[in-house]
Amino acid sequence: MTGPSDRLSQRAKETPPSGIRRFFELAEEMDDIISLGVGEPDFSAPWAARAAAIDSLERGRTSYTANLGRRDLRQRIASHVTRYDLSYDPDEEILVSTGASEAVDLAMRALVDPGDAVAVPQPSYISYGPTVSFSGGDVVQVETHAENDFVLTYDDLERAGAAEASALVLCYPNNPTGAVMTREELSEVAEFAREHDLFVLSDEIYAALRYEDDHVSIATLPGMRDRTVVFNGFSKAYAMTGMRLGYALGPSEMIDAMNRIHQYTMLSAPTTAQFAALEALESCDGAVEEMRREFDRRRQFVISRFNEIGMDCFEAKGAFYVFPKCPPGWDDDEAFAEALIREERVALVPGRVFGSGGAGHLRVSYASGMNELKEALNRIESFLETQ
Repeated sequence: MTGPSDRLSQRAKETPPSGIRRFFELAEEMDDIISLGVGEPDFSAPWAARAAAIDSLERGRTSYTANLGRRDLRQRIASHVTRYDLSYDPDEEILVSTGASEAVDLAMRALVDPGDAVAVPQPSYISYGPTVSFSGGDVVQVETHAENDFVLTYDDLERAGAAEASALVLCYPNNPTGAVMTREELSEVAEFAREHDLFVLSDEIYAALRYEDDHVSIATLPGMRDRTVVFNGFSKAYAMTGMRLGYALGPSEMIDAMNRIHQYTMLSAPTTAQFAALEALESCDGAVEEMRREFDRRRQFVISRFNEIGMDCFEAKGAFYVFPKCPPGWDDDEAFAEALIREERVALVPGRVFGSGGAGHLRVSYASGMNELKEALNRIESFLETQ
């Protein structure tokens, strides 16, 4: 008789567990842990959004919504994204999803046939590669470089063979590095995509968290709107991670294809979260700006302290991550992270978890409070002094 493991698909067997998870599990076993590994704001969602969610429940608004999401929410999203010079029809070009992650998965399955190649810059958020694989596609890893502040370039794409791909994933501001791209830098990527007919999946979940200039979407560049799907959501800027709500913006044919898959899987995004999101977009810009300013204060502190204690850290200008190098004498980022958590009770994520180009670095989230960040950096400094 065959057991359950013998019945699993090859794809499931070959999917590795999250590399981040191991360090969370180590942290859960220890007392007095400071975790700088979680990509989650330490703020609560703005009160107005929470109140709207409560009100919707008290009024018994617990039914399904339209597959695409509530129309009033889609209309408000369409109005909201004009701040990034984006313009989309709420009836045909916007899909509300269960987190931005679901939207990315839907787009992959709508675009990728078995054997298709998808270019994924590295280091990058850990879910992109598996979603390509779940769709039957092959990942083309495109390495970005610390000496270039992890900006994706035309040469990076060409060197990696991305011209043979059918699609390109883009994530700026970037998780895990905190890197951002200017309009001029994005223009190189757009040129490559047009020349080689690549469709672009642009994850812009951190668009509201830029600290020195305004966010630019690649979809606004010449010839890119009809070959780009933009993803965003409410988890990061609005501190609504647990409400699981995101959205996709794109050409009507692409949104229709994604929605057909969405109908058979998720059906519709969480109704309560949609009411919260509607209020967040209508009245919570001030709360978002307060959080952004606090993240910026933490960002400047963390970058300064890492450089001060001898861990080279480029100036990340977006999201809420920095990506310092391991200190001299430590070539193995995983070994460094494990020693640090065991000896000083500070949890960081090894950079290699996020793909090629991440080795020798550490992802550090400054979404924790300032007191925790100060104590964590003091502990890291103490650890280095004893080595």
